[in-house]
Amino acid sequence: MTDLAMRQQRHEASPAPSGASASRAAEAAQADTTILEARGLHTHYGSSHILHGIDFAIRKGEAVGLMGRNGMGKTTLIRSMLGLVRPSDGTVRVRGEDMTRAPTHRIARLGIAYVPEGRGIFPNLTVRENLVMAARAGLDGRREWTLERVLGTFPRLAERLTYGGGQLSGGEQQMLTIGRALMTNPDLLILDEATEGLAPLIVREIWEVIRTIRDTGIATVVVDKNHTAVTALTDRSVILVKGHVVFEGPSAALRDDPELVQKHLGV
Repeated sequence: MTDLAMRQQRHEASPAPSGASASRAAEAAQADTTILEARGLHTHYGSSHILHGIDFAIRKGEAVGLMGRNGMGKTTLIRSMLGLVRPSDGTVRVRGEDMTRAPTHRIARLGIAYVPEGRGIFPNLTVRENLVMAARAGLDGRREWTLERVLGTFPRLAERLTYGGGQLSGGEQQMLTIGRALMTNPDLLILDEATEGLAPLIVREIWEVIRTIRDTGIATVVVDKNHTAVTALTDRSVILVKGHVVFEGPSAALRDDPELVQKHLGV
């Protein structure tokens, strides 16, 4: 009998994994693909209980829409997962590692970039300085998002390289914030209200850029009030109501359920 035949015979004779072993294997496989995960997350602001046992996860290359009316806990969830707010209970894992108590800079170094509501650019630095200061290789050493690529994606920024961040329009500042996040070569990009308060023409441009980013394989979490645009762009959608998940499923299913949209997202 050949060595190959003997190995095949041993493999066929080996017992199937037990239920517990299979479960551990499945969890390990999921950990390999899950970038960011929250389990049973509770967050308080003082005596106000904002998040009530939230489960949330995003996997490699996935686009997820996070929606809900104002004050429902969307930004609190993001900030709790990124270490900007300390959860009162539950766990946050990044690539399978417990990071519940980790500082924000450690979480960011694991390939996660955040475009916050309100942009947060440095107004006293030039456009070039805002971008270059954030530049670093991704976790695997890749540098796909260079200054040249960001400027090619946002031609307006190329025209304003020497402008101070405070001299830019609101739309240009948003482009700068997204470009700065891309300069970190992330595996996950979280965008919190990236189109809020912008002119319609700029909004369309921002959505096209987000689509381009998603198509490059970067996982994305998109928080936005425009549920039509969000569901058209994402694979899954999650809706929060008063700190509880009331819907989680394929974005296509949400698009096809106008009654659910009106109930939880309508004005």
